[in-house]
Amino acid sequence: MSANIFIHEFRIRLKSVIIWSVGIAVLLTFFFAMYPIFADEAALMNEFLARYPQELQAAFGMDRMDLSTVLGFYGFTFLFVQLCLAIQASNYGFGLVSIEESELTADFLLTKPVSRTQVLTSKLLAALASLTIVNLVVWVVSFVAIELFRGEHTYAAGPLLLVLISIVFFQLFFLSVGLIISLLVKRVRSVTPYGLGLGFGAYVLNAFSGVFGDIALELITPFKHLDPTYILVEGKYELPLVLLNIAVSLVALGASYWRYNRRDIPAVS
Repeated sequence: MSANIFIHEFRIRLKSVIIWSVGIAVLLTFFFAMYPIFADEAALMNEFLARYPQELQAAFGMDRMDLSTVLGFYGFTFLFVQLCLAIQASNYGFGLVSIEESELTADFLLTKPVSRTQVLTSKLLAALASLTIVNLVVWVVSFVAIELFRGEHTYAAGPLLLVLISIVFFQLFFLSVGLIISLLVKRVRSVTPYGLGLGFGAYVLNAFSGVFGDIALELITPFKHLDPTYILVEGKYELPLVLLNIAVSLVALGASYWRYNRRDIPAVS
């Protein structure tokens, strides 16, 4: 690893980290501020939700969750947090090496006395450090929001901790898949469309999986691999899907190193 590259990469993402952290913190706090209403009017809310089509309830996991409970409401809220985390990690993955290639500065970096493996490792570690900060913000804000708004309602901390731990695997999946896709295409001119496409695409597949119960879709999307509704209801991970998630991430990372070390880097003509 090159410390200089790591520091540079971390600094250029610092503003992004702050924006994502604040945005997710506001999202969690805003949603959970409404929890007392759901909790106090449990019967009315359940009657209201029952009027929605079963397919729509399944798409958001509401068919298995009681929104009047602390964990039930958190599971519903966490789906939107996951979407934010997916887009952020995807953006970092797509931009890890493609931004320098599109700006034709990658050849300058590779003239330095560092190997391509060191360059990619430094970039990856900087991206992971950035994602970890956002992860920690989610942890802190989750517990603070729950304590502020849960009132007299109790909850089991174990399932909640499992959901929060799952963020690491979730972020790594989108980071690594975004990276390998960026290395397989000829050139990524803009990171945002790719990041939004991967994040929202996986989210939509998750919704379809909930509607149709198609096991094939569960094998594709990490929103199902690390489904917060399943974790909170069952109090455990769906181990085969979690192992699949980790395997895809590791294969994508390994393929990324192989591809980057053999990739023709655009140079200034």
